[in-house]
Amino acid sequence: MCEIISVHSFRGGTGKSNLTANLAATMVLQGKKVGVVDTDIQSPGIHIIFGLDEAQMNYSLNDYLWGKCEIKDTAYDVSHVLKTEENIGSLYLIPSSIKAGQIARILREGYDVARLNDGLNEIIQALKLDYLLIDTHPGLNEETLLSIAISDTLVVILRPDQQDFQGTAVTLEVARKLDMTNIMLVVNKALSSSDLEALKQNMEATYKTSVSGIIPLSEEIVQLGSRDIFCLHYPNHPLTQTVEKISTQIINKKSILAVGG
Repeated sequence: MCEIISVHSFRGGTGKSNLTANLAATMVLQGKKVGVVDTDIQSPGIHIIFGLDEAQMNYSLNDYLWGKCEIKDTAYDVSHVLKTEENIGSLYLIPSSIKAGQIARILREGYDVARLNDGLNEIIQALKLDYLLIDTHPGLNEETLLSIAISDTLVVILRPDQQDFQGTAVTLEVARKLDMTNIMLVVNKALSSSDLEALKQNMEATYKTSVSGIIPLSEEIVQLGSRDIFCLHYPNHPLTQTVEKISTQIINKKSILAVGG
């Protein structure tokens, strides 16, 4: 059974796409079949991290939503980006179009959200995925609410910033109204001089939700500039260790559920 994981933030610029990409890569290195779908259709970008160029995209999620192709036609095997010959799983990306005309059409006309739901179920079956990670659009809109509603796990990423704090509170309130119980908080871009344990305790007390990881702000993250998967370049970095911890929590939870625990 595939587990669906939505990675979400209330505001842009939190590092959501990078976290999604690195989580997916970490799971694949553990032998899992993982799909990543970019539902941030208004401002897509995760394809850059996976090294997928526009010229390589015969079809995108947009084409499926407009009935131009099957959902399986939009899935690209990007396992090669892991640069390893070891016995690993598979990594697939379903990108959104980066063409200005197609983005403008989405903004102008929207799309059938129910068709998106059907497509996600179809791609899970077609690729026999263990996990499907959804890189959501920031904020709260119809497709984001759908993503949360159909997910088994919601990963909410925020920065130690007052605007993020308020937006996250709204996100969690909505998620709970949608009966989402498995929520993981990740705090990104925390100052290394901060008391991280105190920050963790404050977040958990404020949101009544466990903090699965805190990622300190670092120059290495900025230097890489989303050109590649961070965990592969810096295997011993605190960010990598945090991502591994989060992915282990997700995988272990699924294993427990599978045996009825």
